[in-house]
Amino acid sequence: MKKINVGLVGFGTVGSGVVEVLQAQKKVLKNLTGLDIDLKYICDKDITSNRGIKVNKRVLTKDLKKVLNNSEIDIVVELIGGIHPANEIILAALKNKKHVVTANKALLAENGSEIFRTAKMSKREVRFEGSVGAGIPIIKALREGFAANKITAIYGIINGTSNYILSRMSDEGCTFGFALKAAKKMGVAEANPRLDINGADSAHKLILLTELSFGVSAKMRQVYCEGILAIEPRDIKYAREMGYAIKLLGVAKRSGNKVEVRVHPTLVPVSHLLANVKGVYNAIYVKGDLIGETLLYGEGAGKYPTASAVVSDIIDLAKLIGEGNAPQTAMLKATHSPILTIRKMEETKCRYYIRFSAVDKPGVLASISGILAKSDISISHVTQKEQHREKVVPIVMMTHLAQERNLRKALKLIDKLPAIKKKTVAVRMESL
Repeated sequence: MKKINVGLVGFGTVGSGVVEVLQAQKKVLKNLTGLDIDLKYICDKDITSNRGIKVNKRVLTKDLKKVLNNSEIDIVVELIGGIHPANEIILAALKNKKHVVTANKALLAENGSEIFRTAKMSKREVRFEGSVGAGIPIIKALREGFAANKITAIYGIINGTSNYILSRMSDEGCTFGFALKAAKKMGVAEANPRLDINGADSAHKLILLTELSFGVSAKMRQVYCEGILAIEPRDIKYAREMGYAIKLLGVAKRSGNKVEVRVHPTLVPVSHLLANVKGVYNAIYVKGDLIGETLLYGEGAGKYPTASAVVSDIIDLAKLIGEGNAPQTAMLKATHSPILTIRKMEETKCRYYIRFSAVDKPGVLASISGILAKSDISISHVTQKEQHREKVVPIVMMTHLAQERNLRKALKLIDKLPAIKKKTVAVRMESL
C-alpha cells in the first residue's frame, strides 16, 4: 500500500482536530483511498501543551525544516493562520514540490495570486476548502459541482460571530454590546473580534468565492466592507415590522460586464431561507443558469467542521498522488465568464432602509424628502416612530432603487440639518 506522508504546521484548535481525525479514521481512510495517509510530522512553537489527544512524541517538532525540506513529505498542511510566516511556509512548500492544504482565507485573499502562480510553476496543488464555510463544501461545489454553470450571484452569511450577534439581537432585543459579550463568553467570538464585526473576515472569504465564480481577482481595497456596529435593536425591530431580517451578507453578483463585490448589513425578506439562518451557522446562496437557486448550509467555523474540510482536501490530494495524475489548475477560474471588472461601490444600485434621528417639529420631514428628491431618490414608504427623549423621533424610510453615490451625497447633506441629532443609519436591501 502506497504511503502518503503529511506534514502539519500549526497544532492549535483546528490542527489538533485534524490530527484527531487522521488518527481516529486511519483505517477508514485506508479503505476509502487504498492509501496509507501517515502524519509524519507535527510542527508548532508549542509542542508540550495538552491538546486532549495522544500523539507519538517522535512526530512532534519545533523545526520547520523537518517538514519543508523533507523529501518524504508529500503534503504540507498550513494551519497557523495570519499572513506571515504562513505565506513564506506555503511558498517554500510549493517550491520544494509539496502539495499544500490550508484554511487561511486572509492569506489567500491578500496573496493568492503569488501562491497559485507558484503552485502552477511547481506543478503542485493548493487546496483550501476549510477557508470558506468550514464544513460547507462550497469550494468543491464551485470548482466541480457547478462547473457547467454560469454563476450570476452569490449571497453568503459567511461569518458566524456576526450572525450570532445579530441573531441574539433579533431574538432577544438585546444591544450589540450585550450580544458580543455573550458571544465571547460562549467562545463564539475571539477576544479581539474586530475582523468579524467589521466585515473583513467575510470580505476575505468573498474574494475567494468571487474568483471561483466569476474569474475576477478582487483586492481588499476593491471590496466595499461595512460591519454591524451601527445596527441597533430598533433597526432589527423596524425591519421585522416591514417583513425583513437584517443579516451581514457577502454579495458577489454580475451587473452587466462588471461584478459587484460587497459586504454589509442587508435587509433580507423574512420568507427567504437566508433570513432564517441563526446563530453561528453559515449559509451560501448560489444562483446559476443551470442549477437555478441553491443553498449550502452548515457550521461555518469550529474545530471539527474545519478539520473535516482540511482532511477532505488531504484525501483528494492523496488520491491525486496515488493515482499519479497531473495537478489540476491551482485556482480553477470560472469558464463561462467574459473579462469582467469590479464595479465601484458608488455605481451600485439598491433599495435602502434609512433611519433618521430628528427633532419632532413641523417641516423636518419635508426638508429630508426635498434633499432626497433633488438627489434622485424616491421614497416608497415612510413611518415616524415613537418619540424619544428631548423630542427626538426615529423616522424610518424605505426607498425605491437608488444609486449609492446619490444616497451618500443626500445623507451627508441631511445629517448637517439642525434638526438631525444623530448620524443617519442606512441599510441596503436585497430582493434575492
